[in-house]
Amino acid sequence: MKSASAGAASGCIVWFLVFGVLLLCLCPTAMVVGSFSATSQSSFAVRTLEPYLCPEGSTAEIITFATTSTDEFGNQQPATGYEMQCVDANGVIVREPSPDYAFYWLGLLFAGSLILSALLALLFAAPVGALVPVLINRFRKTGAKHV
Repeated sequence: MKSASAGAASGCIVWFLVFGVLLLCLCPTAMVVGSFSATSQSSFAVRTLEPYLCPEGSTAEIITFATTSTDEFGNQQPATGYEMQCVDANGVIVREPSPDYAFYWLGLLFAGSLILSALLALLFAAPVGALVPVLINRFRKTGAKHV
């Protein structure tokens, strides 16, 4: 009974480690992809969020405008701002411009990378768990020869 609980505990530790490594790779990738994809007028982000953020019968548009940002030294730098507005068929703005679509989009991509990391960790935990003792034995054998 003791070896079964030790095996389960080590399996959980291996899964957690694999999950962490995958998350460290997938989350930054999702954030970079999300940042670039949220700024395009024909982006998948706009088409995905339009039914949820815009009233019925309106379409989403990304508008850009000149603004400033502050760098690490406190200096003002020119920047470009992006907001999504909803317009009806007559061109009337039915939802004021807002940058909230980008936060929702990045949140969806983060949640997706979290779920994908968990599923891939389930898939890879058993092979990694089997590979670790093989590598440890190999290092022990090669370490003993060189001493």
